[in-house]
Amino acid sequence: MTLHLQPMHVGTGSYDIERHLVFADGYLVAVLVQLCAYHEENASEWSLEAGFGPVDDPNPPIFDDLDEARSWIERRLDLVS
Repeated sequence: MTLHLQPMHVGTGSYDIERHLVFADGYLVAVLVQLCAYHEENASEWSLEAGFGPVDDPNPPIFDDLDEARSWIERRLDLVS
């Protein structure tokens, strides 16, 4: 499995504008968002904004950086392969 992260700005009206689309073998599996200063203690961390299939999570996790997010997504996808 190969993950590819594609930077993307999404016009949601939120101050959290930095996002990455996450593809696994060409399939969209997640959208990550970098939290802005509005989120105070979590500012500049990354959150799972949307997950699809095994990456879906009702309690979206927050990650220190994109490497941590990538590892978490890979583990979730490995559970179903």
